[in-house]
Amino acid sequence: MTTNDVYGEWKLGDLRVRRMGFGAMRLFGAGSPEGAVEVVRRAVELGADHIDTAAFYHQGTVSANEAIRAAGLGDEVVVATKVGPYRGPRDAFPTGELAAGDLRGEVERNLRELGRDRLDLVYLRTGGLEEPDGRSIGERFAALARMREEGLVRHLGVSHVSAAQLAEAREIAPVVAVQNRFDITRERDAALLETCEREGVAYVPFFPLGGFGLPDDARLREVAGRHRATVAQVMLAALLALSPVMLAIPGTGSLAHLEENMGAASLRLGADDLALLRR
Repeated sequence: MTTNDVYGEWKLGDLRVRRMGFGAMRLFGAGSPEGAVEVVRRAVELGADHIDTAAFYHQGTVSANEAIRAAGLGDEVVVATKVGPYRGPRDAFPTGELAAGDLRGEVERNLRELGRDRLDLVYLRTGGLEEPDGRSIGERFAALARMREEGLVRHLGVSHVSAAQLAEAREIAPVVAVQNRFDITRERDAALLETCEREGVAYVPFFPLGGFGLPDDARLREVAGRHRATVAQVMLAALLALSPVMLAIPGTGSLAHLEENMGAASLRLGADDLALLRR
């Protein structure tokens, strides 16, 4: 653990990770494969031992999975990936969902691209960016559970799910993490977070900084001023302060932004800060 990390660790099944990790979705912002590799390596140097990726995280010449593989990370770095969305060769973003029978191909693709014999954590990602639709995920999650039994996958998670979908998945196989949309200004998933706390399941928000630009929020600016921090650092530290099961995975292709994000692990927010932010 880095000496300035005030938020400690949490578990992903039998794996313990620092609560400040790194998300690889925005690595394309590095501008080149070499730049992306540099960002991944620097993230690990700064203390990230949990990296979140996906085979469909690619844009231009940059592939997140290939950058992670080229970075030459050791086994002490936990790499989580996700399957479920379908992205065509000309799509900028995934536009559909894979059927249960197609998930094996995506798991095998992640294994090849990451250069691993077994994936540490695989999420079943459902739907798009709208609210979870509540449809059954049992058939597709059961397909991943079989791959876990075969040894291709160590742990399973679910992403962009409702409470009912999480419960359905947990009836099939252990779920060690939930990855849903959440930030300190958008706590619409508070009830599911409480479930994760009660059951000891990690909660890993995507779009922890709002998704499409930082929120223009006077409360964030006030807390940032109190601590001589940036708004981004306050948003990340607030997530970690909110719940012990929360893992942050901010993403960037910029070394400067990476340094800023990882610095949030040393920003200790108090109860008064959280009360203001959640007002």
